[in-house]
Amino acid sequence: MDLQIVRDVACETALAAGEVLREGYGQIHEVTLKGATNNLVTEIDRRSEDLIMSRIGRVFPEHAFLGEETGAGGRQSPWRWIIDPLDGTTNYAHHYPCFCVSIGLAYEDEPVVGVVYQPLLNELFVAVKSQGATLNNRAIHVSGVDTLASGMLATGFPYNLQAFPDAPIAAFESFVRQAQAVRRDGSAAIDLAYVAAGRYDGFWESGLAAWDTAAGVLLVTEAGGRVSDYADAPYTLGGPTIAASNGGIHPAIIAVLQAASRRP
Repeated sequence: MDLQIVRDVACETALAAGEVLREGYGQIHEVTLKGATNNLVTEIDRRSEDLIMSRIGRVFPEHAFLGEETGAGGRQSPWRWIIDPLDGTTNYAHHYPCFCVSIGLAYEDEPVVGVVYQPLLNELFVAVKSQGATLNNRAIHVSGVDTLASGMLATGFPYNLQAFPDAPIAAFESFVRQAQAVRRDGSAAIDLAYVAAGRYDGFWESGLAAWDTAAGVLLVTEAGGRVSDYADAPYTLGGPTIAASNGGIHPAIIAVLQAASRRP
């Protein structure tokens, strides 16, 4: 598989899907809930995903897909596109300008190409395995911050917060007290891209799906960062917890997360 061709298709598709998001931004939308949670979906999510799957499917008809809105198709392949057509739907529905398109390609569940596009800022983050990460075609790298006290972190809370035993509120409280700053933007894909670009020094969250992280984790690792679960074991797509950082403060992040999990 020529990953440069894959990269080009993913970038062109992300830009086209981003235009769908841009055109619909600020308008009144049909908003529904997924199940008995606060997880929103709009017609723009579906329109964007349809466009992405149609465009990629025409070029790579033998590949499998996993999309947030349509789930997994019946096709079996070691190559699987993992798509979040609108990461940050709640933000989008409330006209809060923090959302993106996230497109990742995994081979046997290992990300090999990742693209995150923020259409309002026209920022295209791209990573190809073993080839580095870029923002608008310029190389990006994680930050050099080496202490948690100097770190600017990001996080998010799961939609069904009460269902998670890993004490996300306790962890948030600990990081607010120990880090320089903590932000909650409502888009995990953007948070991971910002770690890769050195804007954030670390990120943690529980309850994310594979489509939230498939592109972002590759961006972080290709930019020189580190990704694990809360136990500091290798992160797997769709795993219950994720911690990402510039590498230098990763042990400190893990220590805070493990301490928070032990709090009553």
